[in-house]
Formats: sequence, C-alpha cells, structure tokens
Amino acid sequence: MEYIPLEKPIADLETKIDELRRMATVQSINLDQEIHDLEARAHVLRQEMFSRLGAYETTQLSRHPRRPNTLELISALCSDFVELHGDRNFFDDPAIVSGLATFEGRSIVVIGHQKGRGTKDNIYRNFGMPRPEGYRKALRIMNMAERFGMPIVTFIDTPGAYPGVGAEERGQSEAIAKNIMIMSTLKVPIIAVVVGEGGSGGALALGVANKVHMLQYSIYSVISPEGCASILMKDASNAAAAAEALKLTAPSALELGVIDRIIPEPEGGAHRSIEITARNIRQQLIADLAELGRLSGPEMREHRIKKFMNLGYVGDGRELIANAK
Repeated sequence: MEYIPLEKPIADLETKIDELRRMATVQSINLDQEIHDLEARAHVLRQEMFSRLGAYETTQLSRHPRRPNTLELISALCSDFVELHGDRNFFDDPAIVSGLATFEGRSIVVIGHQKGRGTKDNIYRNFGMPRPEGYRKALRIMNMAERFGMPIVTFIDTPGAYPGVGAEERGQSEAIAKNIMIMSTLKVPIIAVVVGEGGSGGALALGVANKVHMLQYSIYSVISPEGCASILMKDASNAAAAAEALKLTAPSALELGVIDRIIPEPEGGAHRSIEITARNIRQQLIADLAELGRLSGPEMREHRIKKFMNLGYVGDGRELIANAK
C-alpha cells in the first residue's frame, strides 16, 4: 500500500499490524487479539479522519497514487473491452483511452482520462493531461457511438488539458470546444463520472453528459487549488485556502447543482478497494441507463442541453422579491 501524508497515522498502525502478522507466522504464536485491537483502532481513526476532511485534504486524496484509474475501472465493470486508438490525423494520445465494451450484457462506448502507475508510466500517459489529439480521438469514438446507437460512459480524471506549446499549436482550445459542442448534440445517453481530479476544460471536454456524478473523494473545479492560489493570491502555498473557496468537493458540487449524485467510496478512499468502488459505480450506471433509456434521441439531447443551460442560472431577481413578500 502506498500512502500520502494525510494517511500517516493510519500507515503507522497498519505497519504495526503487518509486523504482528509476520511475527505470528514466523514464530507460530497467537497474536489475534493484539491484531484485532489494532485493526479496530485503525477503523476508528479512519472514520474520524474522513469525517472531517477539508477541501485540500480531499484534493490530495483525489490524487492518490493508487486511486483506481480508467483502465482498472473498465476491467472491473465491463467485459470484452476493445480499445480503439488514434485520432486519424496526428497520433494516438495515451492520456485518453477509449473503446467498445460490454456492460451488463449491453454494448457501450467507454472513454476516460488515463493516469499512469509509477514515473515511467506517468510520463507515457503525460500524467493524465491530454493533448488535442486525445480529445479528437474521444470525439471520433463518440461519433461512432452516435452512428450505432450505443450509450457513452466517460471517466474523468485529469489535472487539466496539457498546456504545452505543441498542444496549443495543434489547436488545444478548439479541440476542447468542439467536444463540448458535439457532445451537446448527441442523441445517445451520456454518463460522466469524476473518479479523481476533474480539472478545468480538460475535464469538461468529456463531461457534457445527461448524468454527471462524482466519487465521494474526487474534485471538480475550473482550476487546481495551487493554480488558483498562484494567480489570485500570488502564492501557491495558499492552496488550502483556495481549495475551500473553489467549492471543488463532491458535496459542494451537489449542493450547487453541478452534479447529479455522489457515489460512495469504501472506508479510507477508493484505493482501498477497487471492487467496492466499481460495485457502487455499477449500481449507478445501471440506474442511469434504465432512466435514460425511456427518452427518445431528441429528448436525450434536449435533456442534456437544458441541464447545462440551467447551471448557474439566477434569474432577474423577481423570484427573490416574490419570496421575500
């Protein structure tokens, strides 16, 4: 198990538990009661810690190095996954994976950001930051889903789109904008799940969906806390304060109407059990596909457009005046 600084108290207890288990095996002694007591303490500590997480602590958890990524979730949720590569223009961006899969006996299209495991894989995946070719690949697969009437499921987990010179030269902003535009017109069900970081337009390019959900300890924001603190506060060390102001946690997004539902994670976070995480996502996807399946193609598109047009809507103040009276 890899740990982040937030988990240090838990890590110390679990290290002791592992030592006792090894000692019991090597020396053939019964330490069941001691192990049970430490496991109970670790359970209580996790409950206490995770009941009072701040926004920046949630941000750190959303970036956990062992957090389930798109390919792992696809493997846990789907069968017969066939990955489709390339944008048919420049190259295949490994920061986005896409393809066909079978979910609960039904053919679907799955698209998601892909972070790596370890330094070498993260460099290959560009730390989950897509170039324009990744978004054009995603758009190609979405258009294919439209032609064949297959639902689209997206997994969002990116710090944001790659801001490199080459990406900008090849039309990064245009690629994101086109994805947003085309996704709003598709007549098939689209379900998006923020599973880690939902960063800026890089996330929204896969997030224009009929149903948008977040895992319990994921984040969804126009900018990272560090970036916000650097720009507005002139000091990245103020990231914790920026995270609180950004309202980037799942409860805040639900309260503001940005998402439809929070998908629970296992105790201690999604990295503790991909099986439980996948089971909870599966239940939500089944419910969503059943609900959206009752809509026609034009109704599906209208549902999505209305959903996003209503985000941030305040009105002209007459409702507030009427309520005050």
